[in-house]
Amino acid sequence: MVVKITDNYLENKEEFASVDVKVPTYDSEVVTAKALEAPRWVHFGGGNLFRAFHASIASHLIDAGELDSGVIVADTHDSAVIDLVYNKYNNRMLRVITKADGTQERELYASVAEALFAGPSEDRSGFEKLKEVFKKDSLQVVTFSITEKGYVLKDPSGNFFGGVQEDIDNGPANPGNGMAILVALMLERFQNGAAPLTLLSTDNFSQNGDKLKDSVLTIAKEWEKKGYVGQAFIDYLSDDSKVAFPLSMIDRITPAPSAKIEADLEAAGIEECKITKTARGTNVAPFVNTEEAHYLVVEDKFPNGRPKFEKFGMILTDRDTVNLADEMKVTNCLNPLHTALAVYGTILGFDSIASEMKDADLVGLIKQIGYVEGLPVVKDPKVLNPKAFIDELVQKRLPNPYIPDTPQRIATDTSQKLAIRYGVTIKHYVDDPDRDPSQLNFIPLVIATWLRYLMGINDEGEQFETSPDPLWDTLHGAVAGIKFGDADQDVHEAVKGILSNKTIFGVDLYEVGLGDKVEADFKEMLAGKGTIRKVLEDKLAQFSKSVD
Repeated sequence: MVVKITDNYLENKEEFASVDVKVPTYDSEVVTAKALEAPRWVHFGGGNLFRAFHASIASHLIDAGELDSGVIVADTHDSAVIDLVYNKYNNRMLRVITKADGTQERELYASVAEALFAGPSEDRSGFEKLKEVFKKDSLQVVTFSITEKGYVLKDPSGNFFGGVQEDIDNGPANPGNGMAILVALMLERFQNGAAPLTLLSTDNFSQNGDKLKDSVLTIAKEWEKKGYVGQAFIDYLSDDSKVAFPLSMIDRITPAPSAKIEADLEAAGIEECKITKTARGTNVAPFVNTEEAHYLVVEDKFPNGRPKFEKFGMILTDRDTVNLADEMKVTNCLNPLHTALAVYGTILGFDSIASEMKDADLVGLIKQIGYVEGLPVVKDPKVLNPKAFIDELVQKRLPNPYIPDTPQRIATDTSQKLAIRYGVTIKHYVDDPDRDPSQLNFIPLVIATWLRYLMGINDEGEQFETSPDPLWDTLHGAVAGIKFGDADQDVHEAVKGILSNKTIFGVDLYEVGLGDKVEADFKEMLAGKGTIRKVLEDKLAQFSKSVD
């Protein structure tokens, strides 16, 4: 049996079943027509995260009779994504959940009503269509998965990027930057009745809704200065009873399309599921491969109403709880463990996170960091269980060989991550009268191993390729004079500027009593080949506590 994802899934349900693909029960033409007449949901960013997560939520809501129209997808970055992923396949998509045991779940979605390129183009037809969508009172929510950099308007010196400055100077008629495009669309809504709306960032960084609001208001205020808009528009955007910018915490790994999944689909008899590369270098396919686990915690602020998101994949709650869920993830239950695996995996020569999870020492390390050192000081958000979150991460997510991720990728920009991933936990130990940072053994060990990483010398005593880091030149320069093979040398002068840097760690590690401990671990790792592994083994033997 051979099927295509563009086949009529209602008439050919058995054919799809024969290749293990679950299909919707709704008529895509009906929900498309309804979306064009009375749109309720627009999404910016047509990449893998949307197709793995948001499109699934929409499809299941439609199937359950809780949503009567499809999602209108807009992209402002790469028009080829719209052409090669959406239009070519009648806005259908195939999601493949890959499990650690090698099994797959395949499901077809037809929840996208229309896909538009809203960025700069010759006719700006996508932008003009979106203007009409934003005028509709029926529109309730606009979601975003455009990556953190999509919200950034200024360079490190505080100056607007060139394209942003052009949009500020030229006004809302023909913007090119994604944020300026959004503000121009909101101006259309304001000028045509000023109906309420929720702008919901679901990008994976803390305080995402606040960042979205700041970017929107920054553009709007610059236009107000130049006379393109009035103060009433600023007031509209600033009134959360009119325009809401909820916070969210999202977690779902959605890597680039996998060649293995492509081959599996072809072998199963599913045609036209080829991976192609756009002119901008993005690998795209009509399928998306993702992990089984998923979390989306959202602040429940929807002044124009909303679908019943809580029925299929979202946890709706208050702002404080979203913040707690986010802190739980990034300071204990996921990100610190990822960073430990990134540093150790790179310096020990691993090429995948899944392969590291076959190493008993590395598994022991992250268990001690997560369960023993971090979990006791985590503030429980209640809507997610912190221990269960770590359980799933260690037992199912990280060991999954079908979610290709590398320690080298995760090690990128490590200096920018340590203050959150470890500094917050250290501060909790400082602030808790019943605890002391000196009780920590494995967080300081990771920091010491990072110092060895900064030397650019692996555990075999050989140079290795490190991952990009904005502070690399300074950090590497500080430790470059330290000699490999000499555990008795004085390293204090070389590393004190790093370990006392509150920007990097959130604290001065000497002031909280950890600087000397990090130095001691670091010196042991300088003795010769294999000492990074040996120090880890010794620490586990000496300080490990049961996590059962």
